Amino acid sequence: MSSQPVYLRLRDDIAAAIMDGRYAEGEMLPSVRQLAAEEGANPLTVAKAYQQFQTDGLVTVRRGIGMFVVPGAADRLRALERRRFLADEWPELRARLRRLDLSLEDMLARE
Repeated sequence: MSSQPVYLRLRDDIAAAIMDGRYAEGEMLPSVRQLAAEEGANPLTVAKAYQQFQTDGLVTVRRGIGMFVVPGAADRLRALERRRFLADEWPELRARLRRLDLSLEDMLARE
């Protein structure tokens, strides 16, 4: 199990859904209660994850209606995730590939 806090895992799942187009630009996100029930999470935890998207300008709130994905959110998330991957994950992955003497060709041959 991940040591990452639940709200960050939820945030990552929602971000992936936006990047994958499961929550399209202009589309309403599930309500806090609905997502909490689907994920088995506390509604306050879901609200915290959603708040981060609102703070980052990736969703907009229509009072009394819900939260909607803003235009350009998927591209902005993709750029952010690329930077995060290259800074945080790639160096460790590259080092492991070198230790295992695996090349790009080796990995592509396994598809």
